[in-house]
Amino acid sequence: MLGAIAGDVLGSVYEFDPIKTKDFELLNPECFFTDDTVMSVAVADSLMNGVDYVESLQAWARKYPAAGYGGRFGNWIYEDFPEPYNSFGNGSAMRCSSVGWLFDDEEAVLKEAEKSAEFTHNHPEGIKGAQAVALGVMLGRKGCSKSEIREKLEAKFDYNLSQKLEQIRPKYGFDETCQGSVPQAVIAFLESTDFEDAIRNAISLGGDADTQACITGALAEAHYKHIPDEIAEFVYKRLTPEIKTVLDQLRDRTRN
Repeated sequence: MLGAIAGDVLGSVYEFDPIKTKDFELLNPECFFTDDTVMSVAVADSLMNGVDYVESLQAWARKYPAAGYGGRFGNWIYEDFPEPYNSFGNGSAMRCSSVGWLFDDEEAVLKEAEKSAEFTHNHPEGIKGAQAVALGVMLGRKGCSKSEIREKLEAKFDYNLSQKLEQIRPKYGFDETCQGSVPQAVIAFLESTDFEDAIRNAISLGGDADTQACITGALAEAHYKHIPDEIAEFVYKRLTPEIKTVLDQLRDRTRN
């Protein structure tokens, strides 16, 4: 899950200052973690410690109220009886990477990814986005090739993953929907040569940089099984002790 968090942190300064090049300062001193990190941690905490999803997400979000939540989710955080609101935003996809680390077969991953999405993002596209990311992470960590991951996600979710970044980038803009951002984030991973290159690919799209880099980073970590020390240390320094605790717990649980 550090890969997802790293993508969020490194993409944070480009979310509202988009760029269309891979040549940029990756370890920008202004980088910070956003709601993508907080919600990824909340899902992992729920799964590992038996906390209800709604309870966990509300509790973590209230600890970090200024992390940058969307409008409807920002209201949902404080509701006494929160209900799903048919969202197809990419919030469901960015927060579910731990599902791909903690479940070991396709059926279990798809079922749990749906659970992790549906209490807010119960629109079919919102659920599909979460399932695609979680399944991609599971396939990557189990050693599937990029072509195998591409074929599985295209067949299962009807995503077009055959486009090239150079075709997407010129006309691409900020898009918070699952259907308009998850396939592009997956392609950023598929075209990459290593973890850093994957993050640069995602940010260079000039879209929802932190969230897309979060998704791309989750897939890249699972596949490459390595995050450069310089990046890991840079990101870790920007996390709070309680976030590090959950991250370390997940690492210990999933260490081979």
